[in-house]
Amino acid sequence: MSALADFQNEIYLKGLGDVLPELPTDLTRLEGLAERRLSSRSFGYVAGSAGSEATARANRAAFDRVRIVPRMLRDVARRDLSVEVLGTAMPAPVLLGPIGVLSILHPEGERAVARAAASCGLTMVLSTAASYSMEEVAEAGGEGPRWYQLYWPKDREMAVSFLERAKAAGYSALVVTLDTFTLAWRPRDLDQAYLPFLRGIGVANYFSDPVFQKAVGGPVTGANRDTALLHWVANFGNPSLTWDDLEFLRDHWDGPIVLKGIQHPDDARRAVDAGMDGVVVSNHGGRQVDGAIASLDALPGVVEAVGDQATVLFDSGIRTGSDIAKALALGARAVLVARPYAYGLALGGEAGVRHVLRCLQAELELTMALSGHRSPDELGPESVHRS
Repeated sequence: MSALADFQNEIYLKGLGDVLPELPTDLTRLEGLAERRLSSRSFGYVAGSAGSEATARANRAAFDRVRIVPRMLRDVARRDLSVEVLGTAMPAPVLLGPIGVLSILHPEGERAVARAAASCGLTMVLSTAASYSMEEVAEAGGEGPRWYQLYWPKDREMAVSFLERAKAAGYSALVVTLDTFTLAWRPRDLDQAYLPFLRGIGVANYFSDPVFQKAVGGPVTGANRDTALLHWVANFGNPSLTWDDLEFLRDHWDGPIVLKGIQHPDDARRAVDAGMDGVVVSNHGGRQVDGAIASLDALPGVVEAVGDQATVLFDSGIRTGSDIAKALALGARAVLVARPYAYGLALGGEAGVRHVLRCLQAELELTMALSGHRSPDELGPESVHRS
């Protein structure tokens, strides 16, 4: 086995001394444990989705409809999960997707996540809506690979400032979230009248930004905090953006650009035509449009539409290593994992995130080996059955 799958042996060997894992290795159990640990507001914000949450359920149901078809006697003694994605070397095709306001789960928030990701060599995609500034998170992650996720604000000067800061802090790729120019109808949050941003949580990148500070009369303090929050509200998203605006990003970012939130093949083709380097097939984990297509159901059409003209990544609904294998088989180059590591953070801080990441990688490798595959490149549509 490789070092990734050896996590299984590590657990069994520790068991000889009656040392058990502090968190479950069945990562589907983490949500229930986190619900008992967190306040109803914090848990609801992370676990909740749009409307009736039909899209979130559809994401999981889509994985259940895809079944792995094991193949035998294929010499899988040596395995290698490593990939390169848009110039970033990765030990496995797994990134930590962008999640905002992580300090509502653990005081160290994104800093703990950055340290855990770096210890595993995995790429963290930092949310604009982080509880700590992009510079603070970069410092916590050290030499670990990192990408930056942009919520494109109305103020173009502020957008440029975000991009310049991210580049200076070592973020190598830009992930632009398209599906959240305004927040969806989310009953779990609405029923508790809870939006963390209005409480000053998840706005660190804004409050620390020189363009933002100039607009509110200087560094954010108690005296101008209300003004700062109103300025955040006024600038968070821009529903007037069109495909023509992507040229602005290319003018101000010289690295790879990935568009997150693509579900329709035509949108994927337009991303290629606009010179984008990749897309993330995503419905924001069901958090934006109630009743939307499951991301896994959308994935094959997007892959077919772009061919080898752009890198196709995937998120929404992943909970296990076998889920990752299914997404790779259907054409994703790599996946972005989100809620599982958030629950790990809530339950165990940095160590909890690391546990989740090691479980996912080990289960992915074992699933691939047991189904006859030595590397992600060997997975394909013939590796699964879609009912």
